[in-house]
Amino acid sequence: MDRKRVGIIGAGVSGLAACKHSLDKGFNPIVFEADDTIGGVWAHTLESTRLQAPTTAFRFSDLAWPATVTEKYPSHRKVMEYLRSYASEFDLLKCIRFNSQVLGVEYLGATEEEIMQWAHWSGNGEAFGAQKDGVWRLTVKDLKIGNIEVFLVDFLIVCIGRHSGSPNIPEFPANSGLELFKGKILHSIDYSYMDNAAEFVKGKKVTIIGSGKSAFDIAAEVAKVNGETQPCTMIYRTRHWLVHKSSIWGVDLSYFYLNRISQLLVHKPGEGFLYYVLATALSPLRWAVSKVIEAYFKRSIPLQKHGMVPDYSFSFAMSSCLIAMLPEGFYDKVDEGSIILKKSKRFSFFNDGIILEDGKEHIKSDIVILATGFRGDQKLRDIFTANWCKKIVAGSSATVVPLYRECIHPRIPQLAIVGYSESLTNIYASERMANWVTHFLAGRFKLPSIRCMEESVAEWAKYKDLYNGKYFRRSCISTVNIWFNDILCQDIGCNPKRKKGVLAEWFQPYGPADYASLY
Repeated sequence: MDRKRVGIIGAGVSGLAACKHSLDKGFNPIVFEADDTIGGVWAHTLESTRLQAPTTAFRFSDLAWPATVTEKYPSHRKVMEYLRSYASEFDLLKCIRFNSQVLGVEYLGATEEEIMQWAHWSGNGEAFGAQKDGVWRLTVKDLKIGNIEVFLVDFLIVCIGRHSGSPNIPEFPANSGLELFKGKILHSIDYSYMDNAAEFVKGKKVTIIGSGKSAFDIAAEVAKVNGETQPCTMIYRTRHWLVHKSSIWGVDLSYFYLNRISQLLVHKPGEGFLYYVLATALSPLRWAVSKVIEAYFKRSIPLQKHGMVPDYSFSFAMSSCLIAMLPEGFYDKVDEGSIILKKSKRFSFFNDGIILEDGKEHIKSDIVILATGFRGDQKLRDIFTANWCKKIVAGSSATVVPLYRECIHPRIPQLAIVGYSESLTNIYASERMANWVTHFLAGRFKLPSIRCMEESVAEWAKYKDLYNGKYFRRSCISTVNIWFNDILCQDIGCNPKRKKGVLAEWFQPYGPADYASLY
């Protein structure tokens, strides 16, 4: 095999996995990281951030957490220590160029017109394509000294994630937006980068917009600083399932959703007739499981008391990656009056704060923090220089992000996107994709025709539409993660059944460690 140049953008969880597995296959990848450290979103996060899943689920397949970490949900500092140990264990730092911001990437070789006429991805279905001169040109800025360099790579792996970079800022009608507010407005990403966040909010009237994990965490942090004397207000539109633990009556939720037997209860992309019949027949059981879990959390968390019971089922939350861990003592802070919850579909600004949708309630604020998420699709588009790539890479607002095996766009050659699709622990899904991509780079298999790839994308789109609803563009594969991993294993020629014994294979939850040494 000719020595080929592999480029990776990002040194977060996905980028580290892509780098490690590329090295395993004999490549010398070059990783471009805009920050001065590894870790991605874990490097700059809220002080109170901790793991959202047990360490057995959030880990790389070939490196267990150290025995000294005994917490089930370690803090972000310990997560960073674990990621650093991974980079050290597999000597990844030698491949990483820190403070290197990729300003844009452009494919050189075939023209757009030629590419659109290909019957096979990259012209022949192989990683490095049919074009002898086909390369990606990366324009990279050194953020320390300001120099701009150009790099050429034969294959590019984009690992920029979707939970940073391009903040989602709400739009407002004329004369009711951010420009009216005299106080300070910032996005949650700006807050997470602050070294003195506690000092910034101390003694201030703080309003938080959002209902996701970041909104809850920020509200809890502000309440801890200001208490009842200066309560913070959290304005939310949608109620989500934020729970205090990942088990019910001592049984881990993975036994209900993350083993092979649980996957018989859901329809799967490309399933045959037998699986279709089973999923249809067993759908009442899936409904019953969801209701039991909902009843448990409604009793153990004061959701009904505070009007925070979600309008969708727990099973829908699991299949849509909408589950998160509740900050410790959150509802105690609500009870004591240091956090005030307000539901409102819409809001606007006035000079001194926020006006809720009916126009009757005004909330005076010194600081407004927008915990409104990110525009991951825009971040993905912005990395490309050519308009034709920008246009097709993330699909449209009415379609799923069109990625074959959740990481290859059928029409963009010599490039993979790892870490865009979600699972309950993204490290789990991202490493499996990185492993699959590097097997592909090593020539272990070829891709099918573009038509077959697009048909597969359409099959997965049906699944996402059915089980993710309006959140289909999150590309969540959590409750079919085993099914997805089976397909990846079959592609690279490995046995997808990773457990020892029939009972373990069907009833034990699957996790990252099951895929160690997958060659």
